[in-house]
Order: sequence, then C-alpha cells, then structure tokens
Amino acid sequence: MTEKEFLDYYKPFEDFEKDVYSNIFTRVIAEDVEKEQLIWHKDKTDRVVKVIYGTGWKLQKDNELPFELEIGNNYHINKEQFHRLLKGDSELKLEIKEL
Repeated sequence: MTEKEFLDYYKPFEDFEKDVYSNIFTRVIAEDVEKEQLIWHKDKTDRVVKVIYGTGWKLQKDNELPFELEIGNNYHINKEQFHRLLKGDSELKLEIKEL
C-alpha cells in the first residue's frame, strides 16, 4: 500500500466547504465505510458537530462510553480530545463548525 492509499484509507469521508463561512463545512461518511477506518483521533480546534442525517451512528470520546448521535443535535468536541465515530446503518452527514 502506498502512502497516499494509506492516508486515503484512514480518511473515509468527503468534506464540502460552505461559501459563506470559512469555519463551517459539511462532512459525509459513506454507508459502506469499514469500521476499521473510523479510528481514534483528535482535532486541532474545538468543534461543534451537528448531525444532518444518519442513523445508528455513535460518538465516543476519550474515557467515555459511546452514545448514539441524534439528527438535529449539536455535539461539542474539545480541541485535542481523542474521539471516534462508531459505524451506523446509513450514510452520515455532519455540519462541522470550528471554533
């Protein structure tokens, strides 16, 4: 596996930037993503994540039990806080606002 293939494998989503606000973007994770691709990671900024659609997906933060994401709800993720997504039953679409 080449370095590009490795990096693409562990970035199992597609981002779409909004034109109006540079700190808000949309992320889509395909229904057929492999659970091994959804790895523990941390972000460089605080974020508020809003679920646009998707069923059965869970968010797990460091030292916490996973909880199911609900459509329309916002979730705060602190800068440098380890977290991961757990695969759901459908495609997942998120609106992410970097604070």
